[in-house]
Amino acid sequence: MKRALVTGGSGDIGRAISQRLARDGFHVIVHARQHPERAAEVVDAIRTEGGSAETATFDVVDADQTGRVLVELLETGPIQVLVNNAGIHDDAPMAGMSSAQWRRVIDVCLHGFFNVTQPLLLPMMATRWGRIVNISSLAGVTGNRGQANYAAAKAGLHGATRALALELASRGITVNAVAPGIVAGSATAATFDPATIKTLVPMRRAGTPAEVADLVGFLASEQAAYLTGQIIGLNGGVV
Repeated sequence: MKRALVTGGSGDIGRAISQRLARDGFHVIVHARQHPERAAEVVDAIRTEGGSAETATFDVVDADQTGRVLVELLETGPIQVLVNNAGIHDDAPMAGMSSAQWRRVIDVCLHGFFNVTQPLLLPMMATRWGRIVNISSLAGVTGNRGQANYAAAKAGLHGATRALALELASRGITVNAVAPGIVAGSATAATFDPATIKTLVPMRRAGTPAEVADLVGFLASEQAAYLTGQIIGLNGGVV
């Protein structure tokens, strides 16, 4: 059974991705940082459905801690599917943004990607099969007011996605990014009312975590073997 690691696996999107990958036959490692109990709930839900899963707790910003946990996980075998979903935003107009706000978002969203991905590459490459899916954002494509830090981190993730795809293509490993627009969930409900969503999104609704998970499931499948280096928008028609 191939193993998959989903960072930020205890949130709305991470939970949906973890459950989808488990249904597709992967053993899923559900990552959390602040709320390991939520990751445990996702694991319990997966096991209730007959799937296989476990939790992992670490801070993606802490390279040493992340490395230690990944070494322990790799003792059982390679991780061949990686979904880099962990991320935060801390919004403010750049004129009023603190250095801490700028650095923390980039640390989690971009440096965290490196800290998790780099240690897994050689074991994955040795199997000559792998799937890396980076969860980005529409903000990384178009920018967004009050999110210069977040947009910069996600745009950087796009460049890393394309470069890493080139490095790994000959090894049977694909690297893609999914850039969702507005996706329904606890954070979205506090930010966007239904009328605003209808104005912003041509499809006049928010996406769902399950729709993000379905795309990730495809990208992690055998059917997506020739698709790599792409930034795929999932945003209801925003162009």
